[in-house]
Amino acid sequence: QVQLVESGGGLVQPGGSLRLSCTASGSPFSTNVMRWYRQAPGKQRELVASITSGGTTNYADSVQGRFMISRDNAKNTVYLQMNSLEPEDTAVYFCYAHIRPKWNVAGREYWGQGTQVTVSS
Repeated sequence: QVQLVESGGGLVQPGGSLRLSCTASGSPFSTNVMRWYRQAPGKQRELVASITSGGTTNYADSVQGRFMISRDNAKNTVYLQMNSLEPEDTAVYFCYAHIRPKWNVAGREYWGQGTQVTVSS
């Protein structure tokens, strides 16, 4: 069974860095677009960054130049390198992927369980 397993959240001071990882377990047949979303308390979930299977990336304006998304297709893993973190980046970060679990099964959306990132002095 395919699942997205996240790691790497935590507490960091303003200006610091963190790297989030998300791995699709269960040996999926193929993984298309992978994304990171975040949701701060009292706010809607927002798209942070996305990356296609070919490596094309997109970023929210609020993180452009500070965050970098990357992926290792052989490991079915997506990363989010977060630099120059600000208190406004505090949120639960969710991994998303569109995955085809088996060759004879249609692709669908998968979500990770979320990992807390807190930026505070």
